[in-house]
Amino acid sequence: MDGLTEADLRALAGARSFERGLGYLDAVSGVEVGDSWVTATVHGTERYEVELTLDGLRGPRGVTGECDCPYGMEGNFCKHLVALGLTVLAQRESLPRQRKAARDRAQDLDAWLSGLPREELLTLVRELIAEDRQLRRRLELRAASARGDLAGVRARVRELLDVSPFARYGYVEYADARAYADQAGQALSAIRGLTGSGRADDAITLSREAMRLLAEAAESVDDSDGWLGQLGAGLADAHLDACRAARPDPGDLARWLVGHALGGLDDGLTDIDPLDYEDVLGDEGMTVLRQLAVEAWRGNRRGWAEKCLMERLAKAGGDVDTMIAVYAADLAPNGHTHLTIARELDAARRSDDALRWAERGIRDTRELSAVDTALVDYLCDRYGAAGRLADAVALRRDHFRARRSLLAYQRLRAAARAADCWPAERAGALTLLRADAERQQGRHGGPVLVDALLDDEDADAAWQAAAATGASDAQWRTLADQTRATRPADALAVYLRLAEPLTRQTGNTVYEHLVSLLLSIRDCHCRLGTHDDFTAYVTTLRTAQRRKRNLMRLMDDHGL
Repeated sequence: MDGLTEADLRALAGARSFERGLGYLDAVSGVEVGDSWVTATVHGTERYEVELTLDGLRGPRGVTGECDCPYGMEGNFCKHLVALGLTVLAQRESLPRQRKAARDRAQDLDAWLSGLPREELLTLVRELIAEDRQLRRRLELRAASARGDLAGVRARVRELLDVSPFARYGYVEYADARAYADQAGQALSAIRGLTGSGRADDAITLSREAMRLLAEAAESVDDSDGWLGQLGAGLADAHLDACRAARPDPGDLARWLVGHALGGLDDGLTDIDPLDYEDVLGDEGMTVLRQLAVEAWRGNRRGWAEKCLMERLAKAGGDVDTMIAVYAADLAPNGHTHLTIARELDAARRSDDALRWAERGIRDTRELSAVDTALVDYLCDRYGAAGRLADAVALRRDHFRARRSLLAYQRLRAAARAADCWPAERAGALTLLRADAERQQGRHGGPVLVDALLDDEDADAAWQAAAATGASDAQWRTLADQTRATRPADALAVYLRLAEPLTRQTGNTVYEHLVSLLLSIRDCHCRLGTHDDFTAYVTTLRTAQRRKRNLMRLMDDHGL
């Protein structure tokens, strides 16, 4: 780690994690220096084990790190690693000496062990086995594997995946989940070892059994940090590696893969993708895989797992018609699935079919108010591109009538302007919104009519509508802002009304809102030439609010 700097740590961690790591320098303990690594414990929300690897192949200055905190487990260089790195940098002068001492210790230990007579070495190993249960289990696994004792390896794997030693009241709590995952990880190592020693067939058998046992165990483990998910992914990789080495019967493998995908036994814990096995399955196995997937889907067309498998296979094979058949078997009532089909057909350059499916989506939707807006947008874009402007306006009109929102109004306006018929469409749309406003007077949020007129930049009409049918405070504020230059007296009345209730509230957000209104009130008085009235208003307000120091400071900052 010669030459490592704080800048390198910042580059590894990013500015935020680096700054947060500065606050953990006093939390680092138990620093141990090896020839190519440094380990320590960092006490944060929990107790975390961290390790910096020196002279690695990645990262600035060849430094990488691992930490068992949630952020570190995602592969990030976390604040705990920053704290350890900074601690090491503080000892940079002594680091070469410590690394040399670690190398010397390792060489001395190796020389001593190499010189021990066989019996003494066996005695030492037996003592360590008696003291360390985890070591005993690892060696038992190696011994069973070396003997070709599949039953013995299976028994050890079962023990390693057993949650009972870690479960309190039948459940492995968060604090014990890491220890259980570490133990279960030894089963994964054993399975990989079988493949490496030329016994891939046994590795296939045991990896499948381990997946099932892990899935059962996961139901009783608080895996908030995802330890079991990582182990499940590792088992999936080990199974694939074993299959590539052993080359099992393609048909049997295809049947197992489909059963695993549809069985839902591990709830996604291993996340095996059958297509990852294409090189192992070959043409024969892939044919069986597709046949089984089709049979399963035909038997349960709305099954989530069956649909996912069929969709995956169809996409991989470029079979658009099969993919559409899968989607069409369970059409959403709001037209969303129709849109998905249309986009798939567009990707396949079948634009006419895509348009028919999109139009069918509109027809199939019972209530146009519930239709997926993206489907309406898609169709109108297609109509516009084809010069069918009247069709686009008609669809936008129908959608607006069903869902009288500001967005639907805006989309109708855009379509009608493109077709040069907005005045007539606007008159009809405003008639509907005016009727809605009269029926909904006093409801929370204010009428869409006011929003539509404001969006049309017809402030006078919006003001008249608000006065006739009511408006929300937010709408009145917008109205006052837009008309302050032309009707300052009316705007002033709005601002004063909105400011009054804020004077009885506290909090910085309230104060910022109030000061914004005060600035608008001042502008209105300036336009009206009533400066003295504003001065009197602010003086009275300051006297009444003088105990609100943050408000007073904010008013001072704005010259109020």
